[in-house]
Parts: sequence; C-alpha cells; structure tokens
Amino acid sequence: MTESLTTDRDFRGYGGRPPKVSWPGGARLAVSLVVNVEEGAELSIGQGDEANEPTYEVVEQIEGARDLCMESHFEYGTRAGWPRIRAMLARFGTPATLNANGRALALSPWIAEEAVADGHEVAAHGWRWERHAHMGEAEEQLAIARTVEAITAAAGTPPRGWHTRSATSPATRRLLLEKGGFLYDSNAYNDDLPYLVEVGDTEHLVLPYAFDTNDMRFQRSGGFVFGDDFARYCIDAFDRLWEEGADAPRMLSIGLHLRIIGRPGRIAGLERFLDHATTRGGVWFARRDAIARHWLEAIGRHDLVARALGTADAE
Repeated sequence: MTESLTTDRDFRGYGGRPPKVSWPGGARLAVSLVVNVEEGAELSIGQGDEANEPTYEVVEQIEGARDLCMESHFEYGTRAGWPRIRAMLARFGTPATLNANGRALALSPWIAEEAVADGHEVAAHGWRWERHAHMGEAEEQLAIARTVEAITAAAGTPPRGWHTRSATSPATRRLLLEKGGFLYDSNAYNDDLPYLVEVGDTEHLVLPYAFDTNDMRFQRSGGFVFGDDFARYCIDAFDRLWEEGADAPRMLSIGLHLRIIGRPGRIAGLERFLDHATTRGGVWFARRDAIARHWLEAIGRHDLVARALGTADAE
C-alpha cells in the first residue's frame, strides 16, 4: 500500500496556467540583470571573521591566517570589474538590480552611489556573503537590520528586495516582513515567473532567481570556460522564453558578479548576450523592483505594494 505523503513544498506552481499578466508595452519577456556586489563581505580573517572564504577561481583554503591572495581576488571586482560592467550596462541602456551585501557597500559606498546615478536598483544580499540556514532568529534579525542600514546609507533609499546567499532559514521571509519595506525576495529557483507565497496570515511576492544563466558557472567546473559559453547559454534561454512569451508572460534572470564576468576574458560574453537581446522586439529590461511592482499591480495586489512602499509611494 502506498504511503500517503504530505509536504509544504509546491511542486505544481501555476500548473501551466499563469495569471494573464501583460508586461509593459506588450513585451513577451521581462529580462532582469542582477549584478552581485559581494566584495568585502566574503569571509575573511583580515576582516575579523572566523575563517577565510574558500570559493575562488581555484580550490584553496587558508586556515588560521589571513588570506591575502583571496582578498586580492575579491578586490578585483570593485577595482576593475565594476567599472567594466557599469560601462557595458550604460552602453546598452539596460537597467539592472545590484544584489549587494551590506558590508560590501559599507566598504565601497561609491558603487551604490554610481549605480543609483545610472538608474539601477540596489537590493539586499545579506550583511556578509553567507548562508542563513543555521542562523538563530536574533542573529538573523541583526543581519537583516545591519544590511538595510548599510544599503540605505550608501544608496539613499532602503532596499526593496532581498536575496540570501543560497539557503535561507525557515524564518527569513517572516523576519523580512517584520522588518518592513520589502516588496519581494529572490530566494527561490523554481519558476520562470513571480509568484505569491503565504507567510503567516499574509502573502509575499517571490521573484525566482537562476543559477544556470549565471556567470558563477565560470568557477569550480561549472561548465563555462570562454565568454562565448556564457553568451550562447543565456541566448538559448532568452530565445526559448521569448518564444513561449507569445502565449504567456515569461521572466529571465541573468546573474552577474563583479569579479567574474568583469574579467577581460569574460566580459565579451555579456556583450554578446546584450547585443542579441536588445535588438529583439518585445523585451522589457527591468529592475527587479519594477518587475515586482508591475506583477503585483497587474494581479490586483495593490495592498502588498502599499505595505512595502507605503501608501504615498504606492499610488
């Protein structure tokens, strides 16, 4: 006899029948460029942390001593990668969301200042570049509060989106809503469209992110070697979702990192993708906060917009 199983996981989603939402201008596809700003927020004994960050171009872990090699690797992102990516986004006129760690912007506030001046969104990526899965509530509340404070100071406005590095805790979404001001989070990888989840006695919007259309695959045998590997894969994803967008809305997330795609041997991959995607009609390049707000308003959830942004800002 088959055992009856229960779970709080949602394997069905929209079941092939998503809401009838039209993107602005009748676009088939919403494209979200996410620029991760993590430099200075990685684990570092030199920053007073308990260990050094091991995620690198090669596999290496320095224990019990400051890792100057790792620190230098991350510094490349702010020193050389960001100016290169910033210029590329400006050249193609594509708005992006900076997914920023609070400590990273506390150390490099000019990145937020330049991003805001260019019209980009600055969203939250946690205080340090770390998972929240094993955090207690008090520790996680402090991490969220410190992140919001640092981003608000650097960007001039509080973050409206949140994305923990990899695994959240079971309490993360509830704590975000208790903190207030958050329009969405991106801590899911299970769909090509935004969707609502229940959090306590209310609902909250999730904008799924993606690890496949992501430059992180240049590292740790992720499958990308040349810039063209990134371009070809992202273009294939773009073309498929654009075709599907003829019948129902679709969303594509492209993950970027200052120290990864910002390298001179890789940046051409982003250039080739943007050259392809920006010449196709029916595409809406948008910040994630714009996508979130548009989706909520299109499905009639103005209350969730007002809750996050305040009544005056939501009108």
